[in-house]
Amino acid sequence: MSYKSKAYEDRTDLEKIQSNWKKLSGLYQRKEWSSSVVRAATAAEIAANLVVREELENHKGIDSPFVNHLMIWANGIQGKYQKLIMASVKGKPQEESFKALSSKIGKVNKRRNQIVHGGHFDNSETAHEVIMEAKELIQVLVGYYTPGFELDDILLIEE
Repeated sequence: MSYKSKAYEDRTDLEKIQSNWKKLSGLYQRKEWSSSVVRAATAAEIAANLVVREELENHKGIDSPFVNHLMIWANGIQGKYQKLIMASVKGKPQEESFKALSSKIGKVNKRRNQIVHGGHFDNSETAHEVIMEAKELIQVLVGYYTPGFELDDILLIEE
């Protein structure tokens, strides 16, 4: 069964990332710049969820309900990154690569919040820049747990 025929809530984090990426591609192509940025940020946060689940549930054996509670407590991609991900990968091979994502996570999160909480509108260039930041951070985060994982390119649309 492909993820496309599964109810969204029954999909894995990886399937949710892929379906959000496909959705944002369509939004961007339809020139719905701000919506595409929000979807990119959503996909990035789901990538953070995947890392948290891998590290806490699969590597440390913490039960799923408690991990879900921690992710709600951490509040958003920035909180998950700072409070859960970086603490869980301390001393591991991915620590430095994940540390290098800090500015990308900050940029994606800031733009998402400006749109969602401030009512800002994006243009093609700004949206594309944020989408590319999200793509890179998703591929780095997910790549440690799913080698070879890649998202489709989103080509810049001139306005």
